[in-house]
Amino acid sequence: MIGAHADALRAVRIAGPGREFLFDDEPVDVLIRDGRIADIAPTGAVALDGEVLDAQGAWVVPGLWDHHVHAVQWALASERTWLGDAGSAREAAAFMSAVPTRPDGRRIGTGFRDALWSDAPDLEILDSATAGVPTYLINADVHSVWLNSAALAREGFRAPDGVLREEDAFEISRRLNAVDPAHADRAVRAAGEQAAARGITGIVDFDMAWNADAWARRLSAGFDAHRVEFAIYPSDLERATATGLRTGDAVGSSGLAKVGRLKVISDGSLGTRTAACSHPYPGEGRGVMTVEQPELIELLARAAGAGLEASVHAIGDRAASSALEAFSHAGAAGTIEHAQLLRHADLSRMARLGLAASIQPQHALDDRDMVARLWAEQTALAYPMASLVRAGIEVRLGSDAPVSPLEPWAAIAAAVTRTDDDREPWQPDERLNVDEAIDASVRSAVRPGDPADLVVCGADPRTADGPDLRRMPVQATLLGGRITHVR
Repeated sequence: MIGAHADALRAVRIAGPGREFLFDDEPVDVLIRDGRIADIAPTGAVALDGEVLDAQGAWVVPGLWDHHVHAVQWALASERTWLGDAGSAREAAAFMSAVPTRPDGRRIGTGFRDALWSDAPDLEILDSATAGVPTYLINADVHSVWLNSAALAREGFRAPDGVLREEDAFEISRRLNAVDPAHADRAVRAAGEQAAARGITGIVDFDMAWNADAWARRLSAGFDAHRVEFAIYPSDLERATATGLRTGDAVGSSGLAKVGRLKVISDGSLGTRTAACSHPYPGEGRGVMTVEQPELIELLARAAGAGLEASVHAIGDRAASSALEAFSHAGAAGTIEHAQLLRHADLSRMARLGLAASIQPQHALDDRDMVARLWAEQTALAYPMASLVRAGIEVRLGSDAPVSPLEPWAAIAAAVTRTDDDREPWQPDERLNVDEAIDASVRSAVRPGDPADLVVCGADPRTADGPDLRRMPVQATLLGGRITHVR
């Protein structure tokens, strides 16, 4: 049945946007024509023909989006050694010592979080464990990479402690991700199928590459797991404008891939202690502005003049304020990515500018202990969610995969509960209700005229608790009426 085009869904209960148009919670039939919802009627009221998917009273929500993904790095993460359980630098180095060498002569690990380690990444520690095999350990936040001497020599970098940060770290990631295109495309396709099994019908791809050609190639080869909006980075802005790419333009004939926004990384991250903040980290300065405001204004103005919206990575409050100022001066539209530390006055400012906040709820839970240690002196609001909604700001949920897993139900659960362990909710006033979280995870509604991007759920999301949301059974996923997943 995968790949078949459904003409109708029989006996579903609408649990997401679209339910407000119904009088009750009784099952309905959803009729589909030409990839869109043609009609919704009480079950049995209209004769159904063609390919009918019988939901037997299950619940349906619009297709889910992950609004922040690094597609190739996410797809390749399964081929790398997971270091998220390492409790120290020595333990992480020991993990890597046992990793088989890859065909290209490297060892690659990913997902470590050193901010809470009692020891620090050190060149001698890694060298003693990994000898002469080029070894790379990618921080969970991707803003730093720990290399041994053999890897530093291979890449042509120097670092006393073996740690490269920010742009140097991104360059290492770009090199590690630059595998054979056929290999990358197979990995992206497999990852896309896994995402469809969790209800994903669209992603925003922030890969640090020229994504226009990559997605055109994947579509030509038959990729059809979900929709894609792909980013353009400043290094390719001139190329994009010369090519005439504009936000919303389709790439390829399928309509599944579209040009997204200019992506600018204006500061660092919490885990690498480089997010630009008003108050200092414990003994480590106030972070870094990787793109100062005058340059940011110029970039956003150039993009806006060429028809490109912008997405500005701003984690610290100092970076967020700078980004808002740049959007205002440039007259640009777009998003603030992450928005993990916001001055209270900047909430209303962001709303007035009409910018969306693209946030990753799971980060709040993964980082809560780091916040207590590293941001204890900050006076701005850490990891706001409900405050954004109350300010009238459009919120878009995502994962930042592979920083956290591409799992939309985990993002929804994190937003609704603000906890994923046995601890009490962190900052419970910042919880979203489930309707708000679903609204922030979709681009359409279950109503006539909208795309037939639909997710059939085995439980009612509106009554599920946190653990049940995280393990939400997805019975079927439809993309424009075509079945991309069915149990």
